[in-house]
Amino acid sequence: MVKIERSPIAPQSLKKEAEKVNGSYLKDDVVEQLTKDFHGKCYICELKDLQDPQIEHLLPHENGKWKDRKFDWENLFLSCSHCNSVKNQKKYAEGILDCCKKDPEQYIIFSLKENDVYVKEKNEEDKQAVLTAQLVDEVFNLKNTGMRKIKSDIRIKELQIEMNILYKKLQEYKQNPTSRLIIRIIKALLKRETAFVGFKRCYVREHLEEYPVFAEDIYI
Repeated sequence: MVKIERSPIAPQSLKKEAEKVNGSYLKDDVVEQLTKDFHGKCYICELKDLQDPQIEHLLPHENGKWKDRKFDWENLFLSCSHCNSVKNQKKYAEGILDCCKKDPEQYIIFSLKENDVYVKEKNEEDKQAVLTAQLVDEVFNLKNTGMRKIKSDIRIKELQIEMNILYKKLQEYKQNPTSRLIIRIIKALLKRETAFVGFKRCYVREHLEEYPVFAEDIYI
């Protein structure tokens, strides 16, 4: 999970649909703008090029009970069905970080160690960070049903692939630190629009003494 720059102007259909008895927040302009703003990634797990994209409400609208939330542009997020399912637990109904307003990287540590994903808040007294870290951890590690195990394993596998690409390029950089091509490739891997960049940037941040040239890239 990383900071997302949401377009400040809401899609036109939201206002029109909010005036209807059974209006929809899933019109083409909403879907297209969210996909663009979120770089085609699930805002929770950061899987990219989603096969099962969904429009998720950060704060629940209880099937239209809170109509203002249902059509609130700032309450709509792009997610995958897996993360939406995991988040659809009462404990996550209120209080996780809004990644369009706060930078999750300032509050949470994302780590991959071999086959294990670890997500931990930086401050145990920050309830919002604790809850958000727990959510991200569960989308990778909660395997209480057969389908969730499959989907969690898929995300861990994709995360490993992306991290291995980064590891390989960082090793190449060590061997050839003056290569502009290698530096350019690594900088591209650390851009917010790439898959699982929260994990990538956290790794580089933890090894910054080895890779000081990328200091700016993990904070923009």
